[in-house]
Amino acid sequence: MNDSQTTTEAPTGVPFDPAATIERVAKGTAAAVRSLGRRGAVVAVSGGIDSSVTAALAVRGVGAESVLCLRLPERDVGNRSSDLGLVLAEALDAPTVEEPISDALEALGCYRHRDDAIRKVFPDYEPDWKHKLVRSAPSGGIIFFSLVVERPDGSQEQRRMPPDAYRELLAATNMKQRVRKLQEYTWADRLGYAVVGTPNLLEYDQGFFVKGGDGLADVKPIAGLYKSQVYAIALELSLPESITSQSPTTDTFSLAQSQEEFYFGYPYEQMDLLLWGHEQGIAAAELAPKVELEPAEVEAAYSEIERRRVATEYLQAPAVMVEPGT
Repeated sequence: MNDSQTTTEAPTGVPFDPAATIERVAKGTAAAVRSLGRRGAVVAVSGGIDSSVTAALAVRGVGAESVLCLRLPERDVGNRSSDLGLVLAEALDAPTVEEPISDALEALGCYRHRDDAIRKVFPDYEPDWKHKLVRSAPSGGIIFFSLVVERPDGSQEQRRMPPDAYRELLAATNMKQRVRKLQEYTWADRLGYAVVGTPNLLEYDQGFFVKGGDGLADVKPIAGLYKSQVYAIALELSLPESITSQSPTTDTFSLAQSQEEFYFGYPYEQMDLLLWGHEQGIAAAELAPKVELEPAEVEAAYSEIERRRVATEYLQAPAVMVEPGT
């Protein structure tokens, strides 16, 4: 562990002890795995901070030999995530397997449907052009999405997406998360392991996951931790610098894309503060200096937090059991 970091404050004014949290969450993860009658844990690792910390906590709880670090590269984002996942597995001394998912996605029509959706906005689009989705700036009003494409000459253009094209594109790209989850449960069945999910508190609370995809898991060890706390734990665990120095990404589109521009509208440091302030009932004017926003901007962010919770209730909802009656 990193002895230089014993306590920190995350998100703000909240005492946080990374070492103690590591021990509690690791023990809780191990207990959850045992309660499910499983022998170990499968963690899909992308080299991102959340999956890396989750894997490390699982290793601390059930032992490195009983944690499979599953690497699931896909052609839009290349092999970098798998390479970082390998670095992590080697640092944790945990077994690892790479299962590329591009062929499965091709067969399911993921890329074809994606290209059809993009051509509704850019009729001249070619499959080798890089692309990404970006959201509108936070305003407290309706959020709309735009598509950015990069042509072979390096020029980029951004156009607003109509709702039908947006839904078609999202449905296609959500296949990536669902195929990854299929592989996780296949390996879990093979080994008698539990699938350990990687959403942090921001993602879990705000519905930043795919139903039946990265939102599906048997155990979710870090769903109660703010993103800044996850980073603090990563430093305490002395995870590789190539992982801890990375900014959060969506790992979905071929152009580099932050979680801020795709979903939250703010970098995680601000988003942690905003969610914490909202939960604590802190007035916008009081929180504004801490988050370096105007009070009206904080009010808009609070409004988005509430609206996202309502809009994503479906993602959190279990299956509805219909009573047959008499």
